[in-house]
Parts: sequence; C-alpha cells; structure tokens
Amino acid sequence: MKFCRYGTQGDEKPGIVDANGQIRDLSGVVDDITVVSIAGLNVDVDSLPVVDGTPRYGVPVAGIGKIVAIGLNYADHAAESNLPVPAEPMMFMKALSSLTGPNDEVMIPRDSTHTDWEVELAVVIGKTARYVSKEDALTHVAGFAIANDVSERFNQKQRGSQWSKGKGHDSFCPLGPWLVTPDEVGDHQNLDMFLDVNGERMQTGNTKTMIFDVAELISYVSEYITLYPGDVMITGTPPGVGEGKKPNAVYLKAGDTMKLGIAGLGEQDQQVVAWRNLGDAVLG
Repeated sequence: MKFCRYGTQGDEKPGIVDANGQIRDLSGVVDDITVVSIAGLNVDVDSLPVVDGTPRYGVPVAGIGKIVAIGLNYADHAAESNLPVPAEPMMFMKALSSLTGPNDEVMIPRDSTHTDWEVELAVVIGKTARYVSKEDALTHVAGFAIANDVSERFNQKQRGSQWSKGKGHDSFCPLGPWLVTPDEVGDHQNLDMFLDVNGERMQTGNTKTMIFDVAELISYVSEYITLYPGDVMITGTPPGVGEGKKPNAVYLKAGDTMKLGIAGLGEQDQQVVAWRNLGDAVLG
C-alpha cells in the first residue's frame, strides 16, 4: 500500500493512493498515518472517498522520533568525494526540524554558498530494533520512502567534524510523497533512482550498489542507537552530487528546481528559495 498525508501544513489528513494514482481519504478509518495505525490495516481502497484536486503532500508518516542518516554508502559517491570506502557504516543525525513535505520549498541557509542535493532511500521503522541480527532486521521495517538529504557542504565539513551542522537546516529533509509498504516495493535493493536540477540529470543510481544494504544498516545502527517505531533511517546517495562535479563544484541557488525519484516510491519536486525568517513556523 501507498500511504500519505495530504493537506495544508500542520493540518494534514491521512490518505492512501489507489492503483490509478488518486488519493483516497482515510480519515474515516484512522486519525493519522503512523506505523501503529497502519499496522495490519485491511481496507477496501476503492470504497474510500476520492480526494478532489491535487492537494499538497505532507511528510507521509506522523510520529517520527529521529532521523538516522548513513554517509558514503555508495562506493562511486565515496570516490567522487575523494574519500575511502568506509569499513563500517558512517552514521550521523538529521534534525527533526529539517523535515518537510516532498514538494515544499527548500530554503538555502543564511549566507550559504555550498548547498547540495542527495536523493536517498528512506526506511521507516515499524517495531523497536535493539541489537537485531541482519537476518531479522527487515522484519522491523514498516515501509520505504524518498528523502532528499539536502546538505550545506561548508557547514558540514569546514565547521569542525560534526556533519549534522550541514545536514539539519530547516527544509533539509523533504520526505515522501508516500510511505510504501515492503510488500508493494518488492526488491528494495534493486530500485532505480535519479535527481535532476533545473531539468538536467545530476544523479543516476540504483540501490543495488549500496556498500551496506538495508538489513546490514538496521542491524548495525541498532547496536548503538535503539530504533523505535516511526524512526526514519536514510541510507546514502549515489554519485552525482554538486560537490563532486568536475571541473568545478555546482551548488544550489535561489530559483533552482530539483526533481527526484525512486522506482515505485514516487517523485519529489522542489523549488529552491533564499533564506527568510520563518518566525515560529514549524515545517513538516
């Protein structure tokens, strides 16, 4: 199944996407899309009301507790970054405040000149994972989604050793449009992925070229961080990031557009905008 949350920011409703790509209203069945509310859900999709128009997609699952990210998980991306292939998964955290809908604006941080893109497979955890084996790891998955691990490279790499400084800015984790259950995804380790900037193909890849596959990552992360239902893990990006462009790096600027997708998981479309003071606004 393809679950989603649709509507204006802060007032999203639960939905499910039918075989024709239409959003069906699930609010008569569940209050919101959480890994608890959809677990074992059995519903006649065609009997649900069709949602009119083309509403905004929000973050596809509510109740996300943390975002654990994996760096340099594609060998060819490590090469373009002039870094060795890691012997163990490289972990960092993205702030929950970076979450935003899949087609919402991506805002360049104040005074940034090194904002970059990264299409990634996101894994939504369905049940508590603590010291799980690789063999058992996939039973802890509720579903998959697309993430754009937007990154400010100067803050990431020139402000000390804490990658989170360049990864957690507002709007730096567009997620969705859907949470797709494992049975519908099929082989999650063989999904084509792409990202375009201003209509030009920048990233082309496939999840089969991960250094550490999803089962390995869940098992590894669960040794150090307990993963709870609703937590999200993003799993690395293929080559083609702006930082790695030759002969000169290419970074995002206000007015740019990004389009990215993963087979079976939908697509995202984002407009890049200049920094502005959001006041007390909460993204997501």
